[in-house]
Amino acid sequence: MKNQKLYIITGGPGVGKTVLLRELDRQGYETVPEDARRIIREQMRINGEGLPWKDKALYSELMLEASIKAYKRIINEPSINIVFFDRGILDTICYMQMENIPISDELRITVSLHPYQTKVFILPPWEEIYETDSERKQTWEEAVYTFEKMKATYLEFGYEIVEVPKTSVQKRAGFVLDVVNNFSQK
Repeated sequence: MKNQKLYIITGGPGVGKTVLLRELDRQGYETVPEDARRIIREQMRINGEGLPWKDKALYSELMLEASIKAYKRIINEPSINIVFFDRGILDTICYMQMENIPISDELRITVSLHPYQTKVFILPPWEEIYETDSERKQTWEEAVYTFEKMKATYLEFGYEIVEVPKTSVQKRAGFVLDVVNNFSQK
């Protein structure tokens, strides 16, 4: 059974997920930031190996642990309202698939024990806003490939994809909230 209050906003890198989450937060919704950049900054600070350009398996392990911890923290809050996650546990599974890191049956069970809302919001590649930096090193082609793999991964695990249009952040937030409100009224 999917958790009807926990929504994921996902997509490849540099498509405006974080900006959209900030807008939803500004409008009073609870949001959970992604952990990838925090992990990268922390690993760089301590000269660690858990970086996507060093030890991909360790990096995915750190991301998975952080995603599960965030999920459990939210799920254990006394009054759960709608929550938007900047990426979900399956984003790590997708990363592992892309990097040919084995996914055990135990990990698949872990994923099934941490369900989100069936509708997953995905932001498509948007070249006009895509930028790289010291933490986001993927090429444009890798960003497009990540989007396609992300979409396939969520579909493989039984989620429904809702593509968010390329428009202003306010209109994107309005689109997401309209879908949420229409779905919750059914």
